Amino acid sequence: MIHQFYPQVPHTYRYELNKDMQLAAAHFIPAAAAGKCANIHGHTYVINVTIAGDELDDTGFLVDFKMIKELVHDRFDHSLFNDDDAFADTPDSDSETFPTTEVVARTIWQSIQKELDTRFNQPRCLQVIVRETPTSYVVYRAKEGDFTS
Repeated sequence: MIHQFYPQVPHTYRYELNKDMQLAAAHFIPAAAAGKCANIHGHTYVINVTIAGDELDDTGFLVDFKMIKELVHDRFDHSLFNDDDAFADTPDSDSETFPTTEVVARTIWQSIQKELDTRFNQPRCLQVIVRETPTSYVVYRAKEGDFTS
């Protein structure tokens, strides 16, 4: 994997953790306006997750890297995003559930933050970057009101 630098998130937390992952997945955008992307196709995605917090857990971790990998890589690697419940094409589907890179980044953030909300040390997922191609990526950053704690 190529080492890359990512946009920094200004914050005042003591610890910042970044996890890079690479996964292969396919998708299609179920909208005529999506052009060629309406056809099923795949990418080798590179994903970066930034988590920050002030307190470490009982093992001395902000969070275990393994947990992030299980939530993202194990869920999506070698999959068709459209088959995942978060992106399932239903009669009432709209663009908020189409597996665009933007929605994939938001969905990954939601999954990670849901797990972080159960932790006593209350880390926060500050950003998720999903690189779809070597020249195209999306950054998702939650707003303060998106956090439950």
